[in-house]
Order: sequence, then C-alpha cells, then structure tokens
Amino acid sequence: MTVRVALVDDQAMFRAGIAMVLESQPDLEVVGQAADGDEVPHLVAASSPDVVVMDVRMARVDGVTATRLLHESLGEKAPKVLVLTTFDLDEAAMAAIEAGASGFVLKDARPELLLAAVRAVADGNQVVAAGATRTLLERFRTPRSAPGREYDDLTPREKEILLRAAAGLSNAEIARAEHLSEATVKTHVSRILGKLGARDRVQLVVYAYEHGLL
Repeated sequence: MTVRVALVDDQAMFRAGIAMVLESQPDLEVVGQAADGDEVPHLVAASSPDVVVMDVRMARVDGVTATRLLHESLGEKAPKVLVLTTFDLDEAAMAAIEAGASGFVLKDARPELLLAAVRAVADGNQVVAAGATRTLLERFRTPRSAPGREYDDLTPREKEILLRAAAGLSNAEIARAEHLSEATVKTHVSRILGKLGARDRVQLVVYAYEHGLL
C-alpha cells in the first residue's frame, strides 16, 4: 500500500530535498506541499494525506498550532503528523506531541531514518526513541496528577503492558517479557489506547509521565 505524504516547511529548498527522498521510495508518494502552517487545512482537504511531515517552527502558524487545529477539526480522521525540528531537546517538539503529533525527527537525520519514521507513523507506531522522549518529558513536564478512573479500568495485565510500552519496548520485546504472542500484545495495546483515549504509543509515554507512572 502506498503511503500518501504531505510536506509543510517554510524552506523551499529543504522541502524539495525531502520530497526527492520520499519520492525515491515505491511505497511513498508526496501528494502535496505547503510553506506554512496556515495552509495545512487546505492542503489536507485537497490531498488527503496519510502522514503530514511538518516543520515545528514557521513564520505565520507554527507546527504546534497547525497540529492542534488539525486534530480539533478532524479528530480521529486527522492524518498522522510527524514533526521536523532542529533541536532534539526542543520544547516545541514536546508541545507538538501533546497537540497530537505522533513523534518527531531531527532535520539533520539520515534519510533512511526519516523514511522509517514516516512508515512507522503511517502504521500508527511510535517514532520517537524512548530515551529522547523521556528526556523531553523530564525536562519540560512534571507529573500533574494521579491517574484517573480511566487507569482503574485497565486490567493488571494491561497496566503492566502500559508501563513496558511507555518505557519504549516494542511489541516483540513486550511479548518476550510477558510470555505472550505479538498478536496478543498488539490487542492489549489497542485496548489500552482505547481506554486511555490515547492516539498512539507516544501518547502512552506522555500519559505515563504526566501521571507519575514511570
């Protein structure tokens, strides 16, 4: 299946370079481009992308605001957002994740990392390395409150898998640790996301840190 990708970045040369990298892959298609966050609603409506690769800092409407507005207007129908940032400890990247982005990659990342990140986001997976996510959360956020009733709705097994997923373990790694099949772990993760109202595994990391579970 071909992943439809839209690009949003105010640097035309950089945007063109990213487009060339993506278009070199048979399973990725660039379906639209924009130079600022205020163009995102029209871009998404016109091109129906699966993933929006978006710069976090732009002149008129930044990537954080554009991501938040996208999710507020489209909800679950919103495309996945992969944020591009210059700094790996950028507070704006953390804010973008909280606004609904599925993760971030650095602008100077190797092309193969960007390609892998786009594919991972399209599949609904976490693309931010666990260590980087923890560093961001520890630097910019402190636990706000104890978990609510939604956490109590999790089974003991789901709570354990939540902690392992939030620590950055893959489904395969969780399966080995919990002596389960990967299919069973995937089912558990889906149920956890639903009960916690989380969009993806990045949001599980955010939830765990905000509520002092890690």
